Formats: sequence, C-alpha cells, structure tokens
Amino acid sequence: MAQVTVTINGSDYLVACDDGQEAHLARLGAYVDNRAGELVAAVGPVDDARLLVMVSLLLADELSDVYAELDAARTADQGVAAKMTAEENLSANIDELAQRIENIAERLEQA
Repeated sequence: MAQVTVTINGSDYLVACDDGQEAHLARLGAYVDNRAGELVAAVGPVDDARLLVMVSLLLADELSDVYAELDAARTADQGVAAKMTAEENLSANIDELAQRIENIAERLEQA
C-alpha cells in the first residue's frame, strides 16, 4: 500500500492509498488545500477543526451541485428516450394501418 504526504493549510498529513493512486491523491490534497486557502483568505485564520468543517461543507455543496446537474441530465435523457419510444410506437402503428388499408384496397379490387 502506498503513502502520500498531502499538505493542507500548512500542515502535512501522511495518507495511505492503493498502489497507483498516489498522483490522484496528491491532486485531491492540492484541491482541498486550495479550497482551504480560499476560505482562510475570505474569513481569516481559523482553527483546524473549524477549517475542516468549513471545507467539508464547501466540498459537500459543490458535490450537491454536481449531483443536481447529473440528475437533470439523466431526466433529460429519459425524456429523449421516452420520446423516441413513443415515436417508434407511432411509426409501428402507422405501418400497421397502412398494411390494413392495402388489404382493404385489395379486397375491394377483387370484388
């Protein structure tokens, strides 16, 4: 198991991760450190526990927005799929009606 040192708000933390995930974990740590830095710049110095809560809430808010966008995209995709299914059903019904009309026309010609 690999380990990566991430620095957040000037403090180093040794974090374990799966082999091959070191770069990804380092990027995540840098992102969290950046967001923490933005908060400290906006509200001033705060203790680590309060900063942890604030950064967690900020990240949860970002994640919530992404989930909302994903749900909207899924709903739109479902609407498109439903419309395509309705159009396919309509097309099949039209084909069936056309066949019935042709059958009626043939019977009228034979009579």
